[in-house]
Amino acid sequence: MASNTEPVTSAMDGKVLRGKLNKVVLAYSGGLDTSVIVPWLRENYGCEVVCFTADVGQGLQELEGLEEKAKASGASQLVVKDLKEEFVRDFIFPCLRAGAIYERKYLLGTSMARPVIAKAMVDVAREVGADAVSHGCTGKGNDQVRFELTFFALNPELNVVAPWREWEITGREDAIEYAKKHNVPVPVTKKSIYSRDRNLWHLSHEGDILEDPANEPKEDMYMMSVDPQDAPNQPEYVKIGITEGLPVSLNGKVLSPASLLSELNVVGGRHGIGRVDMVENRLVGMKSRGVYETPGGTILFTAIRELESLTLDRETMQIKDILALKYAELVYAGRWFDPLRESMDAFMKEITKTTTGSVTLKLFKGSVNVTGRESPYSLYREDISSFESGKIYDQADAAGFIRLYGLPMRVRAMLEKGI
Repeated sequence: MASNTEPVTSAMDGKVLRGKLNKVVLAYSGGLDTSVIVPWLRENYGCEVVCFTADVGQGLQELEGLEEKAKASGASQLVVKDLKEEFVRDFIFPCLRAGAIYERKYLLGTSMARPVIAKAMVDVAREVGADAVSHGCTGKGNDQVRFELTFFALNPELNVVAPWREWEITGREDAIEYAKKHNVPVPVTKKSIYSRDRNLWHLSHEGDILEDPANEPKEDMYMMSVDPQDAPNQPEYVKIGITEGLPVSLNGKVLSPASLLSELNVVGGRHGIGRVDMVENRLVGMKSRGVYETPGGTILFTAIRELESLTLDRETMQIKDILALKYAELVYAGRWFDPLRESMDAFMKEITKTTTGSVTLKLFKGSVNVTGRESPYSLYREDISSFESGKIYDQADAAGFIRLYGLPMRVRAMLEKGI
């Protein structure tokens, strides 16, 4: 929704405004689009603009000089918050524990980042007394939904302005022209041929040759991982410590969530781990092709899954896998603060209380393979599983079990044969 006020005439210049807002918090990256949105909001809504930037691990180079850029565009201030630990602890790790993967491949990197950013925007809006929030998402993508559903859930009284659904700007040249007209310095950073989103969990690539699913990605596109064929010729072993379904240590060293992930990104990246090329179904109905790099996340997902093979029984694992599909769908669709996801998260937390132990993984030229699993709560018993005779499992008992278990098949065959 945009402003809930009727169009009014600005006393300053007589321009008819789309609505009158007092103060807007804008999700700001410093790129061309968000730089142009600042004066556009002031011109069309007669409001003060407070820019907000979240540090979710996108890299220091993307945060340099932002305050000067924001104020040069007409913003009254820039608020920057370091959300890296919160992002990993409260958003990434719950998805990891749940085993949430969208459409068989996507580890939800962008999907998890948007609600933590939107949540912070709601907090900033309260702190600065803003009556509206705004974002630079296009009307074709998933992110507009993820931002706005979070706004609705956390403060339904906030007005939401989405310029890409309102303005007449249709592309980069229009935006540059608008910027020059309003004396906004055009960012001089080189425009990438790819649309990218980077955070501590992943790096996504879309656009250019990737828009044709038949095209192989160019090797120089990748930024977090080396080509697997150029990775070291010797494997590297890592040991992941896990407590109640969440990773806590690397090779015996206890680390904070963000630090653990950062180190694994480096380790996994140098072995070419975590590359995914997929065609996915966007929430708005169209298909899109994306390439994702998630080196540390791929290692952690493998570790959690392998430890669960020791600690979860068959029925529990099956139900968990079924719910994980729905969990991933909710996160992808921006429904992080939906009561259903929160309820499923409580289930995931409960059934992984015994998923504690360690997993040793072998990293080699793009592959992650388990070499060892240990847990004090392991349901695996060597004295039962061994092919040697044991007291707990009497092999003679299997005959009666098979007769009863196969009774429906036997009865059907008897019917077909007239027995």
